[in-house]
Amino acid sequence: MPDTKLSILQTLANDDLIKKSQSGWDILNLGAILFSKDVKSFKELKRKAIRVIVYKETSRINALKEQEGGRGYASGFEGLVNYIMDQLPSNEVIENALRKKVKVYPEKAIREFVANALIHQDFSVTGSGVMIEIFTDRIEITNPGVPLVDTNRFIDTAPKSRNENLASLMRRLNICEERGSGIDRAIESIEVNQLPAPKFIRGDDYTRVIMYAPTPLTRMNNDDRIRACYQHTCLQYVNNQQVNNQSVRKRFNIAKNNVSFASKIIADTLEAGLIKASDPENASKKFASYVPFWT
Repeated sequence: MPDTKLSILQTLANDDLIKKSQSGWDILNLGAILFSKDVKSFKELKRKAIRVIVYKETSRINALKEQEGGRGYASGFEGLVNYIMDQLPSNEVIENALRKKVKVYPEKAIREFVANALIHQDFSVTGSGVMIEIFTDRIEITNPGVPLVDTNRFIDTAPKSRNENLASLMRRLNICEERGSGIDRAIESIEVNQLPAPKFIRGDDYTRVIMYAPTPLTRMNNDDRIRACYQHTCLQYVNNQQVNNQSVRKRFNIAKNNVSFASKIIADTLEAGLIKASDPENASKKFASYVPFWT
């Protein structure tokens, strides 16, 4: 902490949060969006407040509640994540002979996807901000602006942000990191919890991430299985791990005696062009392994 009030102000100015003016100090947009007590107090930023909407069922027809965040992204982030987690359904599990309630979505994934939406939004898109919609079967996190990289490369690609100063400050505040591994960690936590693979959507002027509630493998459609297999392959590749029938069975919690089901998922993902054999010369399917299409 700087020793004097003036040195504190100068430190904030060095990070482009405030600037010296003739009458004192002015708060800049970066300082307001991160640390304000009420974002709506700033005319240019009032539409950038975060909205959380909880729906009764699986459609947008009946909204149970809507909450608009007032605090800045940094000062309000923990409260935002806690509020989202409070709205989610729980499952009862038995651990060490004790019953406890566990949220159906991992908090790690929620944190990463929400932080990414805040950091990578396009502030030049007026009239819209980050929105989190909670349905009974899914969560949709939407931010204004199209992604700067292909949605199929979110897991492995180097980080790119249109808001470098915002990203840098949120990293220093331990809200996010700029190494490009945030999506990887979110996908990993989703796999550990045996959830369907999230869906990344590139819209005309928005980016959306959809997280799905627990769904039995038999109720997943073919696209869901292919997407999960592809993301599993990407995650294993960046972690220098092999993808084969065994790892796919583990990802989908498929019984050991049901090898053919895992083989079918792999075959469908191969046909979709999202993965390929790591060794094209290997004719044995039993010992085959796979890598993402972009390697």
